[in-house]
Amino acid sequence: MTPKHTLEIKSLYAGTKDKKIIKNLSLKINSGEIHVIMGRNGSGKSTLLNVLMGHPKYEIEKGQILLNRKNITKLSPDKKAEDGLFMSFQHPIEIPGVSLTNFLRTAKNSITKKHISPIEFLEQIKKYAKLLKMTDSQIERSINQGFSGGEKKKSEILQMAILEPKFALLDEIDSGLDIDALKSVANAIKEIFKKTKMGLLLITHYQRILNYITPDFVHIIHDGKIIKSGGKTLARELEKNGYEKYISKK
Repeated sequence: MTPKHTLEIKSLYAGTKDKKIIKNLSLKINSGEIHVIMGRNGSGKSTLLNVLMGHPKYEIEKGQILLNRKNITKLSPDKKAEDGLFMSFQHPIEIPGVSLTNFLRTAKNSITKKHISPIEFLEQIKKYAKLLKMTDSQIERSINQGFSGGEKKKSEILQMAILEPKFALLDEIDSGLDIDALKSVANAIKEIFKKTKMGLLLITHYQRILNYITPDFVHIIHDGKIIKSGGKTLARELEKNGYEKYISKK
């Protein structure tokens, strides 16, 4: 069966002005697939997602990023978002003076090119907030203002739920979450994935979120390259044995 959407990374080289970080990395993600990237600190995981989303700190030396065969390599982050790419941040920032609800309604209207009334939108956002165990006061507050680390991660997934991207890039969405918050976030991701059949690219250091979200593919990244790919059992092997045996074989 032909996938509805595809995100393809082809022979990508990228980094900062002073350092090459991503080195000849290729990966294809289809809609309805969950891919997980794991690796040691400094291996290029977060850099990869930032490069895909168009962070100005990073430069692409060679390679392409294709969304449904359209070359989006040089597009700005807002244009990539309009085309269906979404990224949740490892360390979401606070934006005083801009309520989460108003921000998301404006973003939704911009992406869909339709006008959603405030009342209709409030019904949508409250439905997903309930799934994430977020209160009315939290969604009415300025973006992430006064939020704990776990609440900020819930806010990121709420944004993903409302915007319904074709592909979501989740950068350590499980970091800083206690057991209850992890379950809430993981269950929400599963519900949204089930509804939208989006493609997911999830970065994590630990197996624990994969106890709730079952990946189709697990990839090990080292020195800016994917050195090993496998199924869900690969994450369990990493948890048990570490990275050394895979790195020593590269």
